[in-house]
Amino acid sequence: MEQKRERLGSRLGFILLSAGCAIGCGNVWKFPWMTGQNGGGAFVLLYIFCLLLLGLPVMTMEFAVGRAAQASPVKMYQKLEKKGQVWHIHGWMALIGNIALMAFYTVVTGWMFNYFVQFATGNSADLTFVGMITNPTVNVVYLAVVVVLGFFILSFNLQGGLEKVTKIMMILLLVLMIILGIRSATLPGAAEGLSFYLIPDFSKITGSTVVAAMNQAFFTLSVGMGSMAIFGSYIDKEKSLLGESVNVICLDTLVAILAGFIMFPACASYGLEVDAGPSLLFNTMATVFNKMEGGRIWGSLFFLFMIFAAMSTVLAVFENILAMVRELTGWDRKKGCIVCAIGIFLLALTTALGFSVFTFQPFAEGSAWLDFWDFIVSTNILPLGSLCFAVFCTWEFGWGWKNFVKEANEGSGLKVKDWMKPIFKFVVPVVVIVLYIYGITTFQWR
Repeated sequence: MEQKRERLGSRLGFILLSAGCAIGCGNVWKFPWMTGQNGGGAFVLLYIFCLLLLGLPVMTMEFAVGRAAQASPVKMYQKLEKKGQVWHIHGWMALIGNIALMAFYTVVTGWMFNYFVQFATGNSADLTFVGMITNPTVNVVYLAVVVVLGFFILSFNLQGGLEKVTKIMMILLLVLMIILGIRSATLPGAAEGLSFYLIPDFSKITGSTVVAAMNQAFFTLSVGMGSMAIFGSYIDKEKSLLGESVNVICLDTLVAILAGFIMFPACASYGLEVDAGPSLLFNTMATVFNKMEGGRIWGSLFFLFMIFAAMSTVLAVFENILAMVRELTGWDRKKGCIVCAIGIFLLALTTALGFSVFTFQPFAEGSAWLDFWDFIVSTNILPLGSLCFAVFCTWEFGWGWKNFVKEANEGSGLKVKDWMKPIFKFVVPVVVIVLYIYGITTFQWR
């Protein structure tokens, strides 16, 4: 017997949950260091452009497919595709993508927990990024904390667990970010950092910068691997989906922009490099707070908000994986949580121990398991999955434009218009294909 599909309790819950899936390490860990490495303000403009041109259409289409099918990605295509078609293969790729994302995202979230604990207990003076990632005990213990905490929350029903916790975390996250942004912008010399961040230097734009902006837009929105389709399947038809997508993207972009307001003025104020890469948030911000008056309190608050941001995504993606596994097996929520927790923990050990015990260099010198999993997700599954949604929703050999528009426009709010069809049907697929091919051919394999 098919299980009755769970529902979210409110529209606010849906918006905050979808935004919570989008908002996370992609906004407050990856976006600042990608901005720092790709020229500052020019990258920010490209990123926003990619959000509007590519992210908004794909998110709307993904919501629509999920709401129409009332199923997770592993089952939704079977309900919408025509007999004999193989669109459902993408559903399996979506499951793989969500699992691959958690294979490194849970470890990065554990790093946030570690830094929060060190600042809260006053032990941050000798804290270093390299020292942390090469410590097997720290990585495994905090990975376990993230996985157990996440699936414990999900073991309750949808409204009592995931929706309630996400609402609280998202509201606290926004409050903390505004406070920290104001504090950082008032530091001595902050203007130089704001100038780098807000004033574009178009001479720094290259083909690789554009590809990075597209991949970052897809990564930060979590579109292309069925995450938004899951939440689309949990809501009713009172609101049209283009308007809901705009709400989610606005919240997501606000958090990313606020993260830059926190980080770049602080870097300028203390003379720190903005192009440090993945270690930017950890090494740079630890240095900032250790030098700042009242730094222990500010540092604790900063990494607490990092935990909220990261856990909102962890919970949402855990729910995606859980929903797909439960549809395939028929397990109840608690059994599914136990099995999924064990599986993800074991897989994520590759990243947790990838800088110490399980050394692996998949690409250029210095790459590790984290880069391997990120390559699978960010470079491949997200853009190719977005391409799949775009073609499926707009071409007659898929679901088709008429069916998509009918579902997307159900309810009150912003509607998908006929003049948008060329953007959804031609511009999005062509841009994604061109940038994907360019990205693969210029990727630093060795």
